[in-house]
Parts: sequence; structure tokens; C-alpha cells
Amino acid sequence: MTDALHRNVNRVVEAGAAIGLDVAPVRFPEGTKTAVDAATAIGCGVGQIVKSLIFAVDGEVVLAYVSGANQLDEAKLALAAGGVGCSRVDADTVRAATGFPIGGVPPFGHDTELRVFIDPDLLQYDVVWAAAGTWHDVFSLTPQQLVAVSGGVVVELARKHCA
Repeated sequence: MTDALHRNVNRVVEAGAAIGLDVAPVRFPEGTKTAVDAATAIGCGVGQIVKSLIFAVDGEVVLAYVSGANQLDEAKLALAAGGVGCSRVDADTVRAATGFPIGGVPPFGHDTELRVFIDPDLLQYDVVWAAAGTWHDVFSLTPQQLVAVSGGVVVELARKHCA
């Protein structure tokens, strides 16, 4: 069955199987480039979307999984990673570090081992949705599985807005 999938999605399915996770990708031809697009396509809350954000903290490439309802606070990510400066990285760096394009980075199966930090707001849901290797493919897992398979550290990462 996986032979009809995009090669990146096959890679995610195989990496999931290698760690004991059954990945059932769902394809949305219109794409799921933004958290709102993904939530609309899936029919879930935007907070259930796992945004995969790649940043450099003092030169080290790290990965943050943030709820689709939140914005990353770069200072909090730098602090969590034990650094001072936090900056965005370009698409080439994302692909070199993970093997996947921006918008398609899954929670595992990366080309290099990255330190991972996870927004605790994701833990409030029964199911969350993550990228499955492309802008068009996603899969569901529990927040507990997300933490386990990514080896991530749960730490406050989101900007808090005043009401």
C-alpha cells in the first residue's frame, strides 16, 4: 500500500514502524501549509495541529513542536535549549537537518538527531495531527506518543497574550 505514497510519506511510515508506531497518513491535495489550513482540512481544532518549527539556538539547530493555536516565543526556546540567541533557519537548513521540506517535517525519522522541545498546550488533547513528510500529508497520534517518539522535552514555549 505504501508504494502509492510520496517517498517522504513512505519514509515516515517506515520510520514509525521501526519505533513501533502505526502511521496512517491522510492526504489533502489542497495542502496543509498552515495550522489553520490543516485544521480546516482535517476537521479538528487549530490547537491540535503540531507546528514543526526549526530554529538555531546559539548556532545549534533545534526543533520545537508548538500547538497550532500558539506562537513560538523565541526567547523561551533559547532558554529551554540553554542558549541566548534564537534565530530562524532557511529552507535548505531545514531540509539538511531533517531530510524534509518546511511544512512537512514529521516528529521522527530525521536525517540528523535534533534536540526537541514540545509546547505543553499540545498535551491537553486526546489526538494531535503532525506532518507526514509533505505539505499535503498528515497523521494523527496522541500527545504522549508525540513526546515519546520525538524524545522531546515538554517546556513552555508559547507567547502568552493578554486578553
